[in-house]
Amino acid sequence: MLSPCLARVVTSKTQGGIPLKQYMVNPVNEKEKALLVSLASPELDKIKIENRYSELRLLCKTAGVTVVSGFIQKRSSPHPSYFIGRGKLEEIKEEAENREIDVVIFNEELSPVQTRNLENYLETKVLDRTALILDIFAKRARTKEGKLQVEMAQLQYLLTRLTGHGSELSRLGGGIGTRGPGETKLEIDRRRIRRRISELNRSLEEVKKHRSQQRKQRKKAGYHTAGLVGYTNAGKSTLLNALSGAQAFTENKLFATLDPTVRKITLDNGEEILISDTVGFIQEMPSQLMKAFKATLEEINEAGLILHLIDISNPEFIPHMETVEEILNDIITENQDILLIFNKIDRINPGDINLDRLKRDYPNSTFISASEGTGIEELKQKISLAFKTDKEKASFKVPYDQMGFLDQLYKNARILNVKYKKEHLAIDAEAPSKFLEKNRRYLATDTNIAGED
Repeated sequence: MLSPCLARVVTSKTQGGIPLKQYMVNPVNEKEKALLVSLASPELDKIKIENRYSELRLLCKTAGVTVVSGFIQKRSSPHPSYFIGRGKLEEIKEEAENREIDVVIFNEELSPVQTRNLENYLETKVLDRTALILDIFAKRARTKEGKLQVEMAQLQYLLTRLTGHGSELSRLGGGIGTRGPGETKLEIDRRRIRRRISELNRSLEEVKKHRSQQRKQRKKAGYHTAGLVGYTNAGKSTLLNALSGAQAFTENKLFATLDPTVRKITLDNGEEILISDTVGFIQEMPSQLMKAFKATLEEINEAGLILHLIDISNPEFIPHMETVEEILNDIITENQDILLIFNKIDRINPGDINLDRLKRDYPNSTFISASEGTGIEELKQKISLAFKTDKEKASFKVPYDQMGFLDQLYKNARILNVKYKKEHLAIDAEAPSKFLEKNRRYLATDTNIAGED
């Protein structure tokens, strides 16, 4: 069956034996009206195609535009000049004119040439998936750090597309795709953009240093830290509120919260730990965003425990898990533990998901409802156990000419005491047994050497 958000389906003409389905939805009164275009590989099944299209619609909702019409075309490969065939382009152009469309949004990343050709042919604004996500981030950024990171990503994306907009980079008028640096009416050339990117790089380096200093202070204070990650809209902020009693902003939209937050929670044994909430991930995450948010994502790399939150009520939760795991593989260290948390169990249909089987397949995971508070106490117990498992107290002697090891130590251990000796640093710490075994040459024979007077 089709998704409930699709009002009716019209099968259009075919070209070369390739079917094209036109999805029409009931329009509502919003500022901008959008027409969506999604390319589907022939080997994808119907459910995956619809779920992918639905995610694009949800992105549009988050961006504040109304989806009026849309096309899904099964095609083995994109057209090099127009992404889709010329015959279908004419269909889309006619539909855009009849429905008074403001913007045509493609569910894949377009090349600069494709974007320019499409805008010339359709005579309307054209955005791709990357531009849409960047627009959402520009809308959601609240802190100075978030705004710097988003502007960096936008300019990097824009730099490769200058030829697509002539000498004037801004799109005239307002609306989606024009937030941030794109809304100025000034002419900006490549040299000026590169100069601004250099300025942003310097500012983000300062952010990186500041965050690094904050992490060192937390470790010096003896706090264990956990990083909360997950696919966007998995419920991370809701879980953070349930664990800490705080009131972080939550909303049922993609990327509802963008700026990272750190909250202190108290476990059942009275121990206090810090949990950092980071930006949600998504399939085909723009590379510009991954680079720009490097300083923020380092919060994950420095965490002693990764809490991977999964929206089990989403039919695509398995692919979403895999997307997050792929990103984590490029970020985290080999010594970090990951705790899987299946959220929103209150929203699942027992006939669709076999919880008992999932619990057998993922025996060390936790099943919760963050909004209802179900399973929160069990989750706290597992977090507490994770920090106790395979951790030992040890003392290190780090020679001043081998200070590169100090970064590894701060990343993988909880620092208890530090003392500057004549020939080395004396450090008491708590670290995983695997890390201690790997770095035995730095271990001191006596203990508590940094705690000595």
